[in-house]
Amino acid sequence: MNIGPYKLTPIITSTFALDGGAMFGVVPKTMWSKQAEVDEFNRINMVTRTLLLESEDKKILIDTGNGDKWSPRMRKIFKIETETHILPLSLNRHGISVEDITDVICTHLHFDHVGGNTRFDGDQIIPTFPNAKHWIQEENWQLANHPHEKDRASYLAENWQVLAENGLLEILKSEQELFNSIQLEIVHGHTAGQQLPLISDGTTTLMYGGDLFPLKSHIPIPWVMAYDNEPLRSIAEKKRILPKLLEQDALIFFEHDPQLIACKLTSTDKGIVGGENIQL
Repeated sequence: MNIGPYKLTPIITSTFALDGGAMFGVVPKTMWSKQAEVDEFNRINMVTRTLLLESEDKKILIDTGNGDKWSPRMRKIFKIETETHILPLSLNRHGISVEDITDVICTHLHFDHVGGNTRFDGDQIIPTFPNAKHWIQEENWQLANHPHEKDRASYLAENWQVLAENGLLEILKSEQELFNSIQLEIVHGHTAGQQLPLISDGTTTLMYGGDLFPLKSHIPIPWVMAYDNEPLRSIAEKKRILPKLLEQDALIFFEHDPQLIACKLTSTDKGIVGGENIQL
């Protein structure tokens, strides 16, 4: 798919699993288990899916997944598998090296979104994309460096500290057009200062769903995660954003859905839900 000046390529960077109850909040298991397979530990299988945007002068990544800096214990807890999906190798298959990446848009600094920002070189952590500017909202940057008890385990400094030390971080302070045809939509329900890129050329529009819409099953208004710091705010944000996307006939890109890359929206008597599946 092409939107404006960009060629869009989805890239799976890992598979992993999280607790189904945490992923669906107050939605009963009798309902959410129809939408996602659950294992003996109550986990549901998911992916981390990066979006690569290529134009004449830029090669942009939106999020970088879990990365591969995990201990055996943590890999087991989260069922993380990266060997067949490691991001640098996936980029190489598309003829792109890590040095070619010009920009990384970080939706937020949770480990499953920016773990691939850095990597091990021997026993030293180094930037994965040494020539890239890494863009993050100031509110999320402040929270990541001073997290509260609820999400402290999701913010790991190993994924961004070396970027700051090497002058590779760019801190943003508002919604804005970051690049040509890429607007940032800021939401706060999941975590403060999550930025969702909206890619549009006036004809075709795609929103990167991040953790507002991690799976297609999270499109209905009440389906929000227990991981969200402010679930009522997530609901309000969905009420604000979904009608606009429906009016634009926009696509939502799913970062964590193991089956679907993107979909359009449709209006029903039960509200706005996921419509036609799009594979890009």
